[in-house]
Amino acid sequence: MTDDFSPEPGAVDLFGNPVEPLRDRRGRPCFRKDKANQDFVAARRAAGWSHEMIAVELGCDEKTLRKYFSRELQHGRLMVEGMCLDVLMKRAREGHTPSVRQLQERIDRVAPPAPKPKPERETPKPEPKGKKQARLEAAARPAEDYGSLYDRIPRQ
Repeated sequence: MTDDFSPEPGAVDLFGNPVEPLRDRRGRPCFRKDKANQDFVAARRAAGWSHEMIAVELGCDEKTLRKYFSRELQHGRLMVEGMCLDVLMKRAREGHTPSVRQLQERIDRVAPPAPKPKPERETPKPEPKGKKQARLEAAARPAEDYGSLYDRIPRQ
């Protein structure tokens, strides 16, 4: 009885060692986190799919989805938006006119308006005093109702 994993009898590898059969592939299969799955999850999350819907479509449990794709689940919309902007920018550099127009519309839609110039002031604002300086100045000017005790102190 032979299976697909058993090597041919007498087979050797490049170093002359006998070829070992592959290990038995029984048990739970490992989940693959690759670029295609990351893009899949980010795109579905950007489209508003729930975690349950994405997990069913991906063929894994919700806990596995949250474990491997937490970043895509939280920031999927930003990731997809960034990829779209990258493609638009690449096409705009190639001279594709509709891409240039669409990129400009996106920038106009999100860009803040240009700041208005501030009018020039005639007199500059005085620098605010720090706590130490304010306390020193207050200590140099004692209150008038303290009596003759302060009359003996020379004032500047």
